[in-house]
Amino acid sequence: MSTLAVSRHDFRILSEEMEDRSAEDVLAWAAERFAGRIVLTCSWQMQSSVLVDMLDRIGAEVRIVELDTGLLFPETYETRDRLIARYGLEVERVEPEQTVAEQALSEGDELWRRDPDRCCALRKVAPLQRALVGMDAWITGIRRVQSPGRLTARKVDLDESRGVVKIQPLVDWSDEDVVGYLYAHDVPYNPLHDRGFPSIGCVPCTRAVQEGEDRRAGRWAASGKTECGLHLP
Repeated sequence: MSTLAVSRHDFRILSEEMEDRSAEDVLAWAAERFAGRIVLTCSWQMQSSVLVDMLDRIGAEVRIVELDTGLLFPETYETRDRLIARYGLEVERVEPEQTVAEQALSEGDELWRRDPDRCCALRKVAPLQRALVGMDAWITGIRRVQSPGRLTARKVDLDESRGVVKIQPLVDWSDEDVVGYLYAHDVPYNPLHDRGFPSIGCVPCTRAVQEGEDRRAGRWAASGKTECGLHLP
């Protein structure tokens, strides 16, 4: 575990102060406070598009990392490429230690069906750990409305197990807030969101959500799993 960049006492004060600030203000503060040691991880869902545009508008430079599981939708990769072209991004790709084929040899074929937690640990959580090495702060796009487990998330949070301050500027945004921002600024976003995918992960573990279903019902359907492990409670 890394040494936290701020004391727990200072963190509590900062966390309270940031709750009333706008997303832009939180991002600008974080980019300056943790300059050179802050990373934005992108899953290329709507929140990623908003944060990329917002960073561009406020003129903040942060390291941008894509956690590429090797199993993402073609539309997800296309969204990444559109954002790179639009904003001139430099995106660092962090991949699992094994390709999907190599994982099948060592763990058995279609691990995501038999043990989705193990698959996420190998293809998402372990790469995140590598991406956070040397970082003091981690920008994420999670929002409270996404799941019950995220209801207590704050704009400036603490991930003690990973030794980083989590910057979550959009945590209090509604779906309407996100969509409104994308349309107002003509920001490229993942087209799967318009096809019944409120949450987008890997191809084998994500399906469209049917009318009346929970927004997370399309992730790891019928497995009882609701989180990949990136965002610890």
